Amino acid sequence: MTAQLTFRRADTDDLDILVALYDGAARWMLANGIDQWKPGEKSAEHFLLRMKEGEVWLAESADGTAAGGYELWWDDEPAWGAQPPVAGYVHRLMVRRGVAAGTGAALLAHAEHRIAEAGRPLCRLDCASSNPRLRTYYERRGYTAVGEQPFKSGAGGSSYGVTLMERRVG
Repeated sequence: MTAQLTFRRADTDDLDILVALYDGAARWMLANGIDQWKPGEKSAEHFLLRMKEGEVWLAESADGTAAGGYELWWDDEPAWGAQPPVAGYVHRLMVRRGVAAGTGAALLAHAEHRIAEAGRPLCRLDCASSNPRLRTYYERRGYTAVGEQPFKSGAGGSSYGVTLMERRVG
């Protein structure tokens, strides 16, 4: 079964939904032995800032239920350093548990379309180096590893390694 989704920009009325999507994905990761996201780590203030500095998108199923979401940034110096404006950067690709198969791929395809619409030829993202399953997921969708950032800054001043990945779009 493939996801039938409607996409829209998130707004301030959606902050609780975004936090719930994040926390749900974080709980799933922990339950599956993936040490990456933690419930409670991203607040409404985080998503409000992302709305002001970039774009936050929600995908809704036919009944209007939030199926997933993602952040789209137009630069990402912490992971990629200073770059010319040739890419969009996808962050926090979140899927609600129990939705149709293919929802994550549909979210990613939507982000790629938005980036191409903006006239940028590359979709970039980073994934935790400690999560090879996620890297494989992106590779199956045409992403190529183009580098490593061993000391990306995390919550509370911690650092962690990420694999930098990109795909040509448009």
